[in-house]
Amino acid sequence: MGEISTIYKLSVIAFALFGGAFSSRCSVLECWFVQERPGGGGFSTRMTQEKSALYIRTDPDSEIIEHKPSSDISPSRIYYVSDPASTFCSSALHPPEGTVEKPQCEINPFIPQASMVKWAAPLTASAQSPIYLNADWYSVSAQGLHGELTLANVMRAPSGSKEPSVILSVSSKTSIVRSRLGESVLLDCGYWVDPSSPLHSSGFAVEWRYQFRGEGRLVVAYNGLNDRFAETSGTDAELDLTGLYETGNASLILKEAQVSHVGTFICTIYLPHLLAQVALELEVVEPPSLAVYPSPLPLSVPGQVVTVHCEATGFYPLSLDLEWEFTDADGKKHSLGQGSVTGHRQASDRTYSQSSRLELDSFKLGLGRGGEISCVAKHQGGTRRATVTLNVIGVSAPSVEDSMAMVAVALVLYGVIKVIFWTFSSNGSNNEEANNKKEK
Repeated sequence: MGEISTIYKLSVIAFALFGGAFSSRCSVLECWFVQERPGGGGFSTRMTQEKSALYIRTDPDSEIIEHKPSSDISPSRIYYVSDPASTFCSSALHPPEGTVEKPQCEINPFIPQASMVKWAAPLTASAQSPIYLNADWYSVSAQGLHGELTLANVMRAPSGSKEPSVILSVSSKTSIVRSRLGESVLLDCGYWVDPSSPLHSSGFAVEWRYQFRGEGRLVVAYNGLNDRFAETSGTDAELDLTGLYETGNASLILKEAQVSHVGTFICTIYLPHLLAQVALELEVVEPPSLAVYPSPLPLSVPGQVVTVHCEATGFYPLSLDLEWEFTDADGKKHSLGQGSVTGHRQASDRTYSQSSRLELDSFKLGLGRGGEISCVAKHQGGTRRATVTLNVIGVSAPSVEDSMAMVAVALVLYGVIKVIFWTFSSNGSNNEEANNKKEK
């Protein structure tokens, strides 16, 4: 535990150094104070919501600077927060002045209690409630702009005081993670514990849980007090234990992203009687693979109908637009529409496939002597294109190349005729001279 204590001290120094650059711009954070309405009863709990302000100081020993609060904030909802790790100082929580969109922040009363999950229960095995817990506790959840930060802090203030200190902080650099199929995915989660708190040397536990459409399962759980993992059925995820102890890195590593991983992953850090958690959304985006057949296309004559198929496979999510495109000899593109698009089909790996059929009548469609026929698939993962060449023969209007070829052939024929004419003319002259000599 001595080593862990040293690690925590180093971590707070690192946090402090990192946050020092932001101290000038993280002095205040506006939040909504949300709690149950007193006297509420029945099945539906009524909530109250009040504007509040958190005035942040990263140096616990610095003097409290009095601020003039906004007129719509009650003095009872102003808190002077000691945040030595600068957890509230991310630029995602403090946009430039004049920014219309604001970060989300909510503060709630928090009640410390023993955990009931078996991998965190040993943290409070003594069943005693330390005197340290007799205080005013708050939880703060914040969401940075553009999903750049998800933060959950637990704060403690002496009873009746408006000067809480951050005791436990759990955060993720992003609230949304996107991946392609088969890639290794890092779900970021880090935590920090106040080294001056008696809880920092009392052990911890980490839990990652997956939820999707109302159903959930445990992904991985680790008890740092006993150095033991909870039993789970999955083997496709792991924690970096070295980083967990050295830097508070509780990130989850998925070895290969699958469609079955799409959903919400919740990272929870347990301390004795405390917990904080952040949620991340994992999105898997896989563009389609395209194939056009038959390839190559058979030669076509005007009026003949050629059927071409396009198959898009292995894409996720479902939304896909299939279109056909014709590129003539001059490089000009013309839309041929969607063709006849089939319904989607789902494979065993939960990816989708879809196809389109296009009937080509070069005469009706005005395709001339042919060109390139392309199937274009527009998907969230990107645009994909597959192309085949269409050749139309027997077209009445000759192309420039045909005209040049005809001129060349005409010149050759003219030369051949000229040679033949010259040959016969020469033979005729020789015969006439021979006859004249005989008569003489």
